[in-house]
Amino acid sequence: MKQRRYPAILISIVILLIGMFILFKMYSDWKNTELTVNQPFVNHIAENSKNLDLKSIIHEAEKSVIQIEGHNEYNTITGSGFLYNNKGDIITNAHVIQDADAIYVRTSNARFYPAAVVGMSDDTDIAVIRVPQLANREHLSLSNDLAEIGDEVIALGSPHGFQNTVTLGIISGTERDLDVDGFHYANAYQISAPITHGNSGGPLIKRETGEIIGINSVGMDDGMFGFSIPINEVIDIVKEWSNEAVNEDLKFASITDIVNNINMEQGVQDANYLIEYFWDSIGIRDYISAYSLLGSSLQQSTSYADFRNQYIHIIDLRITDPESEVLDNNQIKTTIEVDVIERDSNQDNEKEQTTSHQFEFIFAYENDQLKIIKITDTSD
Repeated sequence: MKQRRYPAILISIVILLIGMFILFKMYSDWKNTELTVNQPFVNHIAENSKNLDLKSIIHEAEKSVIQIEGHNEYNTITGSGFLYNNKGDIITNAHVIQDADAIYVRTSNARFYPAAVVGMSDDTDIAVIRVPQLANREHLSLSNDLAEIGDEVIALGSPHGFQNTVTLGIISGTERDLDVDGFHYANAYQISAPITHGNSGGPLIKRETGEIIGINSVGMDDGMFGFSIPINEVIDIVKEWSNEAVNEDLKFASITDIVNNINMEQGVQDANYLIEYFWDSIGIRDYISAYSLLGSSLQQSTSYADFRNQYIHIIDLRITDPESEVLDNNQIKTTIEVDVIERDSNQDNEKEQTTSHQFEFIFAYENDQLKIIKITDTSD
């Protein structure tokens, strides 16, 4: 007689049903649970996506970058610097101001202020100047970390007088020691971002964080790389100078110092160039560039819309060579003849007509820049 196997089959079915119930329960619990993946690389990318983009970093940095002019009886040295505290103190290179009898700064919004030396080193190429008018202005943070080879960097400065020029690169070397023009640079960063005349004293910014890690100081003649002083190397002496300085004891330059040193021969050449640039801008309907040549008082009395309406009817024009002469108070008078081709608004078919005009422009220095302060049509 065959042995019956029903109990074994029933037991198998019960085990199968219990297993299916357990799997269904696990699936239900998993479906209602938020999935998290702990992958360092993925998390790193997610964190970096929140960093400021390059344009934002540059925009914020430009607010604290300052153009510096050191004047003496022989020449003018142009360099850069950056605000670093709430006292209006600016870090720069010593070689930018060491021979200056008067120091002035120009901000990104074209403001012009006298400055005073807070501290300057004889052996390390570092200096601090103060502009009280810039106190409590926004400034970038200084980094406490040392940069490493391969770190992406942004160098800002005013090479050849072109304010807020930006170059990009990487840290291509660290702990470089060199001597240049009597200054010793210890543990300097070697950077691939080009540095040239006028960049000196500008900030070196770490691309990843937007923080200042160095002071741009030395550029090579071939422009292939430059050197920057790590901010960690000098921040202690910089803070010491700032903490000890009292405004009443500092020697600020007088604005008349620079006016007395104006080269009026060069001013005449500049006036001739600016008046041609003015009319060239009008000819190509670039009214914004032409309007930017006006002095502050003329812009206050003439809105851009009114200025534009004075010249918008001009289709084309021809100019003669301008003639300039120096007036009293360092002003320059420039006369120019202009043949204006314009629409005749009195004609229904908008007929073009040509009229000849003689204009007289008066130029004057405003914040060390030659500006148009008066325009007169003398042809009537």
